[in-house]
Amino acid sequence: MTQENQNPSSEQENSAVDPATNSAKETAAETPLVKTPEQEIAELNQKIGELQDNFLRAKAEGENIRRRAVEDIAKAHKFAIESFAEHLVPVTDSLYAALSTDASDAKAFKEGLEITLKQLLSAFEKGRMTEINPAVGDKFDPHHHQAIASVPSEQESNTVVSVLQRGYTVADRVLRPALVTVSAPK
Repeated sequence: MTQENQNPSSEQENSAVDPATNSAKETAAETPLVKTPEQEIAELNQKIGELQDNFLRAKAEGENIRRRAVEDIAKAHKFAIESFAEHLVPVTDSLYAALSTDASDAKAFKEGLEITLKQLLSAFEKGRMTEINPAVGDKFDPHHHQAIASVPSEQESNTVVSVLQRGYTVADRVLRPALVTVSAPK
């Protein structure tokens, strides 16, 4: 029994020694082979070349995007009015037709002008252009009206007395304010 007892103890001793040997073997396997400086330089040069290539490609792509954006903006500026102009062409046709006819009847001429005005206002509407035409007595709005004069009036102060020229907005931006006279404070 002593030998049997010794065998397990000797196995325990061997196993105690084995982990140390095993860890020494593992560290040897984990450590890579030592590279020569030339190999390291070659690998680093290759990595630098790849990074430079990636940089140049990214830079070129950025330049292409910038160039395309500039071209798109230029085209947008150049052709922005195209849609609106298409709506104005029939108005121009109507005006030429009115000028080419003999205006012997003033009433017919006026009716033709009214139809042409409706075409023009329709073109304005399609181009998101709206009229600013305040009614007499409306409160003066400095964002949409431009006061030309302040006149004494029976109306409340700072209200529209008369409209001298209509104003216009394009997509909620004032293109031209309405020119108005306003009532003076009492």
